[in-house]
Amino acid sequence: MSILKKLVTAIRGGAREVGESIVDANALRILEQEIADQQAAIAKAKDSLTGVMADESKTARQVNALKDRVGEHEGYARQALEKGNEELALEVAEKIAEFENEIAELQPVLDSYRKSVATLKDQIRKAEKAIQEHKRELSVVKTTESVQKARVSVNETLSSNISKSSAARDSLNRIKERQQRLDDKIKASEELNAENSDAGLKAKLADAGIGEGKAKANDILARLKK
Repeated sequence: MSILKKLVTAIRGGAREVGESIVDANALRILEQEIADQQAAIAKAKDSLTGVMADESKTARQVNALKDRVGEHEGYARQALEKGNEELALEVAEKIAEFENEIAELQPVLDSYRKSVATLKDQIRKAEKAIQEHKRELSVVKTTESVQKARVSVNETLSSNISKSSAARDSLNRIKERQQRLDDKIKASEELNAENSDAGLKAKLADAGIGEGKAKANDILARLKK
């Protein structure tokens, strides 16, 4: 039974390794898709946020309008009291109470909208920052992978060409040796030709001080003195 469990564990481990290798082979594509999904989610969140902000603005306008009516009717009530018409002033006060009750109902709604808008903006800002970081990381990973592929390609090319380069260098050395040998032969031939010519003989006689030579200044001076 223990052997069977070990076999099952080994199979599961192998399956995990295969799965990981598949994921790793497509890691960049997966990351790019995840970033695209995150951007789509943020776009949807922004669209929802605009709806919440519109509701906030609408509620704020309602509250402000009610406050304006409260202020307006308070002025009416004061005027009625100044004229001694308490019955009318009481009627106006009842209307003011209605407005204030509506404000009391709408104010928590408005506060909730404002809190939700602030929270959503903060979440969207953090999500966008995270996406930018993911993009930078992905760019670095892709660049690193490209550089490593280039280095591997260069190394493989160099390795495959080592024997070719060695053979080329050997061939170049043989060519240089042949050229040097030919140059030595040419020089030797020129020396032989010079030895066999009259010029070579005259040069040897001149070196020995024999034969016609060029007039020297001392000889000419001695002749003139005579």
